[in-house]
Amino acid sequence: MTDEIWRPAGNSAVESHGQYISAIYRHMQVVISAELAPYRIGSGQYIFLMAIASGQPITQKALSEKLLIDKTTTAKAIAKLESEGYVRREVDPADNRYQLLYLTESGRAVVPQVQEALGRVKSKTRKGISDGEYDLLLGLLKIVLRNLSETNIIE
Repeated sequence: MTDEIWRPAGNSAVESHGQYISAIYRHMQVVISAELAPYRIGSGQYIFLMAIASGQPITQKALSEKLLIDKTTTAKAIAKLESEGYVRREVDPADNRYQLLYLTESGRAVVPQVQEALGRVKSKTRKGISDGEYDLLLGLLKIVLRNLSETNIIE
């Protein structure tokens, strides 16, 4: 990618934050996929692994709601993590209609490696950005997400 492609247009009517968010997302997916390839975890699964690690046990529905990701995408990601041996399901003793998600021993063992890989990616993305600027960026992105999620119900 050249600077010429990403030079600000100087015209906010033409330029859109959405184009940058989309490009950043695509590039990050490539970098994250490369970092996590040794663990057979795709860029679409790591967020689920980390959320389960931080809040297990959790139901699939609660996981979808926590991550603001639709149920179908969540189900596919959990199935992949389960097939890799990182996640297991158990019937919820309080309500047998639901299954609780837990990390397996392999899942617990891979979490620190995934955290290190994600740390490398985050360091790469933060290069040249101060802590204050990064905090501002996150705050603004949260506002954009909130604005969009108020008008779109995520199923």
